[in-house]
Amino acid sequence: MRVMKWSMIALAVSAGTSQFAMASSQDDSKGFVEDSTFSINTRLLNFGRDFRNNDSGKSRVNETGLGFNGLYQSGFTQGTVGVGVDVIGLLGIKLDSGKGRSGTGLFPTGSDGRSEDQYSKGGGAVKFRISDTVLKIGDQYTTAPVFATDDSRLLPEVAQGTSIVSNEIKGLKLEAGHFTGITAQAQSYRDSLHLPEANFAGAVYAFTPELTGSLYYSKVEDYWRKIYANVNYTHALSDKQSFAVDFNIYDTKSDGLGLQRAEKDNTTKLDNRAFSLQGAYTYDAHTFTLAYQKVTGDGDYGYGVDGGGTIFLANSVARSDFNAEDEKSWQARYDLNMATFGVPGLSFMTRYVSGSGANTGTTSNGKEWERDIEAKYVIQSGPAKDLSLRVRQATYRSSDGVYYGSASIDELRLIAQYPLNIL
Repeated sequence: MRVMKWSMIALAVSAGTSQFAMASSQDDSKGFVEDSTFSINTRLLNFGRDFRNNDSGKSRVNETGLGFNGLYQSGFTQGTVGVGVDVIGLLGIKLDSGKGRSGTGLFPTGSDGRSEDQYSKGGGAVKFRISDTVLKIGDQYTTAPVFATDDSRLLPEVAQGTSIVSNEIKGLKLEAGHFTGITAQAQSYRDSLHLPEANFAGAVYAFTPELTGSLYYSKVEDYWRKIYANVNYTHALSDKQSFAVDFNIYDTKSDGLGLQRAEKDNTTKLDNRAFSLQGAYTYDAHTFTLAYQKVTGDGDYGYGVDGGGTIFLANSVARSDFNAEDEKSWQARYDLNMATFGVPGLSFMTRYVSGSGANTGTTSNGKEWERDIEAKYVIQSGPAKDLSLRVRQATYRSSDGVYYGSASIDELRLIAQYPLNIL
């Protein structure tokens, strides 16, 4: 991985002075202060789960919190090498909870089992830009399919390390990263996910305006190595019709101490392929989607220590990922955009996912299903412009309690989110 990582970085940097870069972002830099942006995203979240038929623990959890995500991004100084900084500030405040209702993952939990009243975290990164290549060192959010920070609760995960992204060649994005820690969503202490070290490199290329492909490699020390590939094709049939096809695949193998732990504890060594194929047809306000996903080989598709968002598979939905060993699953989804009917900003979504054949250790044919319903409205104008209001409901059932500790879960999320751009 070291050779691959540094060869990718060398290619990205050298491209900055190549014949491909006729004009660059750095040439257009207005300055450190002049190109600065500052935004605060405010999120109010009520999160509740009803664990039906759960005799071993809580029957219900429900908490409400208010989160503030502040991000300052400076511009780059002028010259051949631009220098800038990014600063992240996060604050979570508990509005409603209780010892009997804690455990939603919104807040840190104390030794008494109660959620903390508030928590905060933050950090900064220094960044350098040559032409259209940016090197960033420090605290940052990541979106690579083999190393992606999660933002599904009150506050997002924050990764600590070094990343480089190059867009020197038209249609080609190159990126690589070296990370040594991730602060979890509901924690304030650094490296709360106990990441030893993760390295990755990858590329995304637009073959045509309709066809893109990507290829990534990652290695998480003492856990696994992954190879990821994606092909996405979107085609407009008319002004009102289009279809899209999206294919994702991961190849994962245990590595280092992860392999040794499996051998010592007589647990499954990861050596699997997880793929999903998704097709979507859009007609006017309506989008119909079908997806199929399958895991083959040994072990579940593993992720988390390399970021809670590192699962770019079609059937990773609100409650379940349908990623157990040997599991196959299918999805049917429907989306409705009410802008066509004169209500811009209002949308609806519903989907059903069913999985079977899962090898969970206690059964070789585990079954699960999930139904999700969502309604969302984004205010289009006025003082509250861009305020979004969302209701998400999920119903989950499985053939036994090996999935997430409960065979039956009803979940409800009420989300109000307001992005404020100050600079």
